[in-house]
Amino acid sequence: MARVSLDKISVEYPIYNAGAFSLRNNLVAIGTGGRISAEARHIKSVMALEDVTLELNDGDRLGLVGHNGSGKSTLLRTIAGIYQPVRGSVEVEGRVSTVFGLGAGLQPELSGYDNIIRMSMMLGATRAQAEAAIPDIEDFSELGNFLAMPVRTYSAGMSMRLNFAVATASYPEILLVDEIFGAGDAEFQVKAQKRMNEFVEKASIFILASHSEQLIKKFTNNTVQLRHGRIM
Repeated sequence: MARVSLDKISVEYPIYNAGAFSLRNNLVAIGTGGRISAEARHIKSVMALEDVTLELNDGDRLGLVGHNGSGKSTLLRTIAGIYQPVRGSVEVEGRVSTVFGLGAGLQPELSGYDNIIRMSMMLGATRAQAEAAIPDIEDFSELGNFLAMPVRTYSAGMSMRLNFAVATASYPEILLVDEIFGAGDAEFQVKAQKRMNEFVEKASIFILASHSEQLIKKFTNNTVQLRHGRIM
């Protein structure tokens, strides 16, 4: 049984040496959508999430919507354990798999094959399970001989293919997706949506952050709107 429980969490980003740059502070505030507060030693911080409470259980398919910098990506990364809240508590029960951004998590100096093993094991697979998933990842990504080359030689679209293929190589209990369908060519997007249909059906909990109303309606059964780090 999968479960995600957030109880009044707040997440802050520190901004160092920002005291003398009022223009930059204003741009950061606009770009992040958060609120900037002054701290000791001229360190400022952006409140990316504030007092967010959320409860998800088996069968929930949640869409996160809101303006750029509203906190959607930060919320996903907090659920995944990448960010830790400064206040509140996070409880996650179930194996989590993430699809975040172009090439997120890939090591550029490693080959595609090395990244497959590394990322799969980070997602909870054993070495044997990671190696067993390689044929499926080869087939879906269609990267061919490039899998033997360093990822730094990949285009953004190629990195996305590999990242998505690894994240969806096994069925997780909790699947977190951040704007995956906004990149890549048309053929990849069709393949990705078809594969995602299968994963959404099998995942216990699915959370999608997207600006696409069409995708939110297609893949989710409930919606949360974020504004300046708060749930509206």
